[in-house]
Amino acid sequence: EVQLVESGGGLVQAGGSLRLSCAASGFAFDDYAIGWFRQAPGKERVGVSCISSRDSNTNYADSVKGRFTISSDNAQNTIYLQMNSLKPEDTAVYYCAAGYCTDRIYLHEYDYWGQGTRVTVSS
Repeated sequence: EVQLVESGGGLVQAGGSLRLSCAASGFAFDDYAIGWFRQAPGKERVGVSCISSRDSNTNYADSVKGRFTISSDNAQNTIYLQMNSLKPEDTAVYYCAAGYCTDRIYLHEYDYWGQGTRVTVSS
C-alpha cells in the first residue's frame, strides 16, 4: 500500500521556522520525485518545491525561494521541507506527493498524495 505521511505542521509566529517531514512507503522511492504542495483556505493547491530522489535535483516556487529548503534522506525514504522566515501568507495545509519533479511543480505530474499537515503562521 502506497503511503505518504506528512508531519511537523503547527502554529508559528511570523519570522519563525518549521520543518515538515514526509515519510514514504509502498512504492519504489528511487523511481519517484517527491513534491510539496500547499493549499491555503479558499485557494487552489499549488506546488511549493520538489526533489528528485534519483539525482537530488530540486525546484522551488518563486514565493518560497531563499526561505524554504527541500532535502531527502533516501535511507529513511523521508523528505523534509525546512521552512524559515515564515510569513502569514505561508499559512496552508501542506501536502507531499510522489511523482515527477519539473521546474513548474505541476499537480498533474504527481500520482500519490498524503493527507496533509496544517501550517499556521500568525502575524
